[in-house]
Amino acid sequence: MIREIVIVVAAVACCSQAWAQDIKKILAKPTADLTCSEEQFQPTWESLQQYKCPEWFRDAKLGIYVTWGVFSVAEQGEWYGRQMYTPTRGEHRHHCKVYGHPSEFEYRDFIPMWKAEKFDADAWLAMFKDAGARYFTPCAVHHDGFDLWDSRHNKYNSVRMGPKKDLIGLMRDATKKAGLRWGVTTHLARSYSWLQTAYNSDPDGPKKGVPYITDTPENAEFYHGNHGDQSMKYPKNPSEQWKQAWTDRVTDLIDNYDIDFLYFDGAVPFDIDDGLTGRKVIAHYYNKGLTRYGGKQEVFLAIKTARGGHGIYHEGIATLDCERHKLDDLSVAPWQTDDSIGPWGYKAGARYKSPDQVIDKFIDIVSKNGNLLLNVPPKADGTFDKETIRILRELGKWNRQNGEGVFATRPWIKYHEGDIRFTRSKDKKTLYAIFLKWPEGGRARIKSLGSEEKAIVGKIASVSVLGSDKKVGFVREAEGLVFEMPEKTNDYAVVAKIEFDGELIMPSRQGP
Repeated sequence: MIREIVIVVAAVACCSQAWAQDIKKILAKPTADLTCSEEQFQPTWESLQQYKCPEWFRDAKLGIYVTWGVFSVAEQGEWYGRQMYTPTRGEHRHHCKVYGHPSEFEYRDFIPMWKAEKFDADAWLAMFKDAGARYFTPCAVHHDGFDLWDSRHNKYNSVRMGPKKDLIGLMRDATKKAGLRWGVTTHLARSYSWLQTAYNSDPDGPKKGVPYITDTPENAEFYHGNHGDQSMKYPKNPSEQWKQAWTDRVTDLIDNYDIDFLYFDGAVPFDIDDGLTGRKVIAHYYNKGLTRYGGKQEVFLAIKTARGGHGIYHEGIATLDCERHKLDDLSVAPWQTDDSIGPWGYKAGARYKSPDQVIDKFIDIVSKNGNLLLNVPPKADGTFDKETIRILRELGKWNRQNGEGVFATRPWIKYHEGDIRFTRSKDKKTLYAIFLKWPEGGRARIKSLGSEEKAIVGKIASVSVLGSDKKVGFVREAEGLVFEMPEKTNDYAVVAKIEFDGELIMPSRQGP
């Protein structure tokens, strides 16, 4: 009863009939109760370590990610909602010049400007599938706290405002129709402190001391009230109300959007503070997955290491994600890099990676037992710029010709030799040597396959190059396997397929 009274009082204080109607909807669906007493996964580190990375993820290798939201309107990147309120930042100067002082034009004023009028979920998924992606995981809510779904617990969502569409629902339906695995990323935990810059003011000039946002109950709905913690990472001392709000909203996604992939953009949220909030949600997600898949672990969770402010990290409770970087060596455990072709959110005039850079990074990650989750930033209207489309098309062309050497493969006993990267087939009878650079004079030499290594790699039956139907002769010398490349099959990396009589490596020296 106390909860109902508090919420109704808040609705009256907001003086919003529409928000009062939302309150009725919230009351009709109670706050998430994450009791796990009879479930397989419990909110303890030991129980969560029952997690196993699903085979579909290990086979998938490539996912596509989009960072899209209210911030896309300004075309200045996904951190605009924080940086426009930071006087030393270029985004603040840009905002004052283009839109006016933040005390006169606030971040929320972008919401009605975000229409997503050209968004076509089916067209997106056709393009992503053509690029070779096996899973799609859009950002469901970024640090600004604007939900891209029909959120039961937050009036600031894409159904009530802005696009007036259930964007996550539309993307989910298109993803499943396209036959890709589906999931979301959530960056919500930081919102409580990330938006605190809105309560700043100019330190000098004609607007000196004028607060960008006044500390009112209405503003607190979006900006969380002026509590002073402006951390760029997880909040240092979040309120119990905020931890419950985070729980409710993430659980809403888990319960209603059939997600097989979840990512927090950090380690386990809040567990430095109370030890339970994040683990309860993870246990609920895993248990929900078991229910959906008849007791089989098919759902995937990615978390980052704590890095001194991103929650708490325990190995084995989820799969490691390395934002913007890669592991230095082969890992027995599967892992993921999330990276972008440029900025995460769309930024006008930004420089992007070349297709060659994207493909080489993809290959290197896969050779080390990892996956690449590649972000492509949409414009506010739901379209992609020409360079993004070109990168995805080039990636798709390469994958159609050479995908045998990356998708559904496993790592070898070593991941590289100079500019060569290795993968192997799951039956252990084929080795793929992927040349990031065309060998000098077209003559390939793989030292790791020299005749002295026969005890390890076995007898080579044939050598071919993916994309070419020309016969490849080879010589196995003490210093390595030598063969002439028949032709340059594409403008990027070239894949040699080396087939063996029997298994190509000793089982005791391989990962799973």
